[in-house]
Amino acid sequence: MTATANDPAERRAAERAAGGSGVFIDADIEALAASGAIAASLPPGPGQVQPASVDLRLAPVAYRVRSSFLPLEGRSVRDMLDRYAMHTIDMTRGAVLERQCFYVVPLLESLALPRGLGGTTNPKSSTGRLDVFTRVICDGATGFDLVPQGYRGPLYAEISPKTFSIFVHEGSRLTQLRLRRGAAALSERAMREVQAATPLVHGPDAAGVESSGAGGRAPDAAATIKDNTIAVSVDLRGADSGGLIGYRARRHSAVIDLDRIGHYDAQAFWEPIHAEEGGGLILDPGEFYILASKERVSVPPSLCAEMVAYDVLNGEFRVHYAGFFDPGFGWPDGTRAVLEVRSHEVPFLLEHGQIVGRLAYERLTGAPNRIYGQDIGSSYAHQGLALSKHFRK
Repeated sequence: MTATANDPAERRAAERAAGGSGVFIDADIEALAASGAIAASLPPGPGQVQPASVDLRLAPVAYRVRSSFLPLEGRSVRDMLDRYAMHTIDMTRGAVLERQCFYVVPLLESLALPRGLGGTTNPKSSTGRLDVFTRVICDGATGFDLVPQGYRGPLYAEISPKTFSIFVHEGSRLTQLRLRRGAAALSERAMREVQAATPLVHGPDAAGVESSGAGGRAPDAAATIKDNTIAVSVDLRGADSGGLIGYRARRHSAVIDLDRIGHYDAQAFWEPIHAEEGGGLILDPGEFYILASKERVSVPPSLCAEMVAYDVLNGEFRVHYAGFFDPGFGWPDGTRAVLEVRSHEVPFLLEHGQIVGRLAYERLTGAPNRIYGQDIGSSYAHQGLALSKHFRK
């Protein structure tokens, strides 16, 4: 995304930045790139701009670091790397990032955002499903995955493969950036209005929702909407998959090349889990699981959504590293959300139907030119319980 002297594009980007609130759509992102507000040392790759986000690409060098860190106000990530980097890794021809190690990798994209425009980042879906813990850091950052309004400077990815070692190279895409202006979150009232018109949660046993209407849809989500979010629960019966409820990652597996799609035998990396009598599953500390939601969730084309971190007071586990849902995900009939689950310090019993996360919906600045789905090559358009795209189906 190289800056160009394109005055009309610059005007469009400025108009968007000065306009109404919402998450920026693909046309907004492309206008920002044309204006130089999003810049990169290499031309954009195919499909890099998504309906409401832009993929961020790894630069050709990685730094093995002693620990995770935040630079905090007044300091740069480069300053921290000078103090805490152990050695550098050339990734121009690809390199292995080892499991249980920490790396910081500069990103090809840098930002010069207009005033009032900020953003958030999160791992891409395939990154989360491989248990690759990835966060973005800015200069002067006081938090991970947050791009301050008006930020001007470089971006870096902190990467820690937890279960599988991965093979990456310059240009690999592990994270994505969403840009927003103002308050974009839907109010509770607005969520109920959308639910009544185009259900956000589907299924006769949607968490906390009484089903009514044709097709098992649940038009009244009042019981499950709380703090402007909608509840998502876990399926531990596997009625739609012959009793298969999930997968547990195998330790000490082979390296996974992130460019190899549909290449790997799932059995070499994953242990299938089937429903047990009683419908519960005990999560072992340190193990990584792929499970699925009981409900089918839907994101209308005018919205996007994020799975927010669930309150640890309700359970000793973490769900969904890669929590962003593009406009059009599961729309209109709903798709199960795949849940990336890891227990904390103690074994924890999950029960069928237990709420494990909440979806927060945000409005967009307009209608995107394309929405999530097979027409733009989306990997998880109509998924059930699905591993990452790297494994043979």
